[in-house]
Amino acid sequence: MERRDFIHVCAASALGLGTQPAFAAAADAQPRPYARTRLTDESGQPLRVSRLSVGENYVFHYPFEGTPCFLINLGKATTQNVTLKTGNGASYQWPGGVGPQRAIVGYSAICSHQLTYPTRQISFISYRDHSTASKISKPSMIHCCSEHSEYDPAAGARVMGGPAPQPLCAILLEYDRASDALFATGTLGGEMFNTFFSKYEMRLALEHGSPARAQQRVAGTTTVTALTRFCKQQVRC
Repeated sequence: MERRDFIHVCAASALGLGTQPAFAAAADAQPRPYARTRLTDESGQPLRVSRLSVGENYVFHYPFEGTPCFLINLGKATTQNVTLKTGNGASYQWPGGVGPQRAIVGYSAICSHQLTYPTRQISFISYRDHSTASKISKPSMIHCCSEHSEYDPAAGARVMGGPAPQPLCAILLEYDRASDALFATGTLGGEMFNTFFSKYEMRLALEHGSPARAQQRVAGTTTVTALTRFCKQQVRC
């Protein structure tokens, strides 16, 4: 397949054209531990929470090499102990953000409706910070342009609108005050990783070298990159 044709296929797939909602979340929505992994900057140095820009989209991969996540500094404290449900009806409680202001949150960047996710070429899903936009009255949100699913990052990524059947899977973060560092330790909520790997097997193989590499568990460190540098184009609908 020519590279330009492959990109076109990926874009159509990300928009969910001609597909049905793909939902197969884990029935157990309770915390699932994975390897405690330090978040680093692009130079390989430990990421400092104090250097995260408010409202910026940051991307890292966890708990697998092929599963992207958002890291967001919301700039203010999140709601704590939010009760949520997966699409299968399993209840869980999101504890809230971490960091000095409890404003730092992490979520799987895989939309729970069509499994849209940021690639190196294009991203149809991103955080929209409306808190400083005087002409915009709607709340800040994670918005997916595939079919306009909306999530509230300040309340466990609960569904605010659109066809999404459940919140985004939360990434459990641990903040070390002494070093101002962040660690990913697990997930919370409805995982959709198996369905994601199945749907995008060919694309992930091209992106990571093989399906096995994409499904390899992250351990040790994972690099955090601003979305503007991670992918070439962001679709903002």
